[in-house]
Amino acid sequence: MPKASDIKKNTAIEHNGNVLIVRDIERSVPQGRAGGSLYRMRMYDVVTGGKVDETFKDSEMLDLADLSRRPSKFSYIDGDEHVFMDDENYTLYNLNTDSIAEEIQLINEDTEGLQVILIDDAPVALDLPTTVELEIIETDPSIKGASATSRTKPATLSTGLTVQVPEYISTGDKIKINTEERKFTGRADSK
Repeated sequence: MPKASDIKKNTAIEHNGNVLIVRDIERSVPQGRAGGSLYRMRMYDVVTGGKVDETFKDSEMLDLADLSRRPSKFSYIDGDEHVFMDDENYTLYNLNTDSIAEEIQLINEDTEGLQVILIDDAPVALDLPTTVELEIIETDPSIKGASATSRTKPATLSTGLTVQVPEYISTGDKIKINTEERKFTGRADSK
């Protein structure tokens, strides 16, 4: 049983009889209070999809839910669900588009390192790799001689996500995006 301070994003916990996936964690240190930090967690119920906000003391013990992760690839969209295929046994996993709306902006058919999170063999969430490679479909023209440390400009990616990129990047370039911060980290290696 880990402490609240050890919980990371996309961890599944059991709380009040429900299995919840942690989506966001905010740490705060109240002034003038003996004791440690407070961890405010935004979680989603894996069964109902409902949002749950809870605050835990840093030393509070939490129960981890029994889950497994399966390496998968995005396959296709079926109505209001995204379908992923297991890389090893070709099982198809359907995830409701609304429950993975934030992750969808960071994935395409070529995304490597993607994992589907399963609880009792039912798909409940996605675990993204640290970085993903996406193509820029629209940005202002690149400026010759612009340095890597100069100003940035907005760029729209093939998934619809908009990020800030250096001025020397142009439309059609493949770039790496940090999935946690949703920020440009560099050009993708051309193959």
